[in-house]
Amino acid sequence: MRVMPVSFILTFVLLGALEPAVAAGQQPTYAVKVPIAKAAELAAAKTYAWTPTQPAPDKTIDAQIMAAVDRQLSALGLMKMTAGKTDLLATYVSVRRTDVDLKSEGAATGRGREYAVGTLVVELRNATSKQPLFRVRIDTPIDAPRDQLEPVIDAAVTAMFKKYPSAGAKH
Repeated sequence: MRVMPVSFILTFVLLGALEPAVAAGQQPTYAVKVPIAKAAELAAAKTYAWTPTQPAPDKTIDAQIMAAVDRQLSALGLMKMTAGKTDLLATYVSVRRTDVDLKSEGAATGRGREYAVGTLVVELRNATSKQPLFRVRIDTPIDAPRDQLEPVIDAAVTAMFKKYPSAGAKH
């Protein structure tokens, strides 16, 4: 089954790409990172479809992530396909983790301030070759209750797609 390798690869991208600063005991930096962006191939794409992924365990959050990505791809001029041939395959992986502020009071005794951090990776692949054309990742602290995450998700996905190679030309 092809879904498992993609899920495992994206999980390793998420978990294996922790900042070296974290290992050294420093505060991690939270930002948008774009390890893959093939502008020429993306510029030729007109359509996309979702491919099976490792969805967020919460179905509401899964739907919010997919809707936010759909809005951004639509704003870039891409049309979502539910059947037939498509140019791109979209997928995402999300992880929620707990970080510890190693500089906070109590950190020396193992009781540093803890906070939730969300990691989201969105990838667009060539539908024929399955080669990644755009991969973007965001790590961001989450300080909203679960039922109020939609604006946080929208803001994160918007920030991610500001890094899309043709974002300046098509917006």
